[in-house]
Amino acid sequence: MKEKLHFEIEINVPVKKAWDTMLEPETYKEWTAPFDPSSTYEGSWEKDSKIRFLSESGDGMTSEIAENIPHKFISIRHLGIIKNGVDDTTSEEAKQWIPAFENYTFTDKGAETKLEVDLEMVATPKSKEMIEMFEDMWPKALQKLREICER
Repeated sequence: MKEKLHFEIEINVPVKKAWDTMLEPETYKEWTAPFDPSSTYEGSWEKDSKIRFLSESGDGMTSEIAENIPHKFISIRHLGIIKNGVDDTTSEEAKQWIPAFENYTFTDKGAETKLEVDLEMVATPKSKEMIEMFEDMWPKALQKLREICER
């Protein structure tokens, strides 16, 4: 069984600016701060590229870009977790997270952009806890992204 979450926000900038702001390393760190103040990434947003989402502690997620249609859609396939800088795709803890997808859909509305975020993960005993965490953090992160885009 899968758990699915959906979040969306209207941003008062053209889609290219919203896209670039979301993915640019410096502004990425800003808008993802609600998840972890030291949030960053290593890797590329290009399709089929490996990308690692990390915190200052060296923990995070190891992933790949499943799809990238510039200014329209990006899909992240999470493959496992990172503990102390080491990728883990096989432990029981890692299997609590995978397979999981994080999909971003950008709708061009001229001077505005509609950004939709869809999360899909395997239902596990920890799902309820993760869903509650995401329902708290995602709206804050998207609000922060809108603020950065519109400044």
